[in-house]
Amino acid sequence: MKTLLATIIALTPVSVMADTYQEGYASSKTCYKQTYREEYVPGTQESPGFVRFFNETIEVPCKRNNVATEKRVIRQTEVTYDDNDCTDGKIAGALIGGGAAAAMSQGDGRWWSIPLGAVVGGTIGCDLNGG
Repeated sequence: MKTLLATIIALTPVSVMADTYQEGYASSKTCYKQTYREEYVPGTQESPGFVRFFNETIEVPCKRNNVATEKRVIRQTEVTYDDNDCTDGKIAGALIGGGAAAAMSQGDGRWWSIPLGAVVGGTIGCDLNGG
């Protein structure tokens, strides 16, 4: 069993797997890229024009995974805080909205209209105050 394992390891084609770039040594690895190209052939009155298309394989330089050659992008984030305080406008709007709702509502409607008027008035007051 050990002899079989040693024979398999010894006969494995290592050179096929070792064609990557090694720093300080030459590399013969070739890279290819598939491109698509179209060409319009104009037509005449008797024969309409048509488009010819080509799928071509071209040789391109291989990219190396070298950390020193990679471009690093450094992003800076600027944090801004909204320091607009709308407390005065919110209080004034809530009082005016609640008072208007109390003046316009009748009977049992006041139980829900006054709080609703205060909330809507507070929101409008905050927006008007620059919040």
